[in-house]
Amino acid sequence: MARKRPTQAHITKLISKSQSAFLKARTKKQTEYYMGAKLLEVGVNPDKAIYRWKLVDKGPKEEWTYSAYWDESREKIEAEEGTV
Repeated sequence: MARKRPTQAHITKLISKSQSAFLKARTKKQTEYYMGAKLLEVGVNPDKAIYRWKLVDKGPKEEWTYSAYWDESREKIEAEEGTV
């Protein structure tokens, strides 16, 4: 039986709230670049995905999650957000 291919990917990082704006911006750019590279590595065209950031307060730190959605997952997110 064939395994169903994933249609989403997530990268989570724990960032200190005291980090400078420069370091936070650099971390954000690096995470976006890494996600694009990982999608290419698994055969997903990064231009066919949509991306979302989620931030969760963890006291002195913030948990950043960068998510990519494509195919069925993209359609579901767009329908939920009313952007279809």
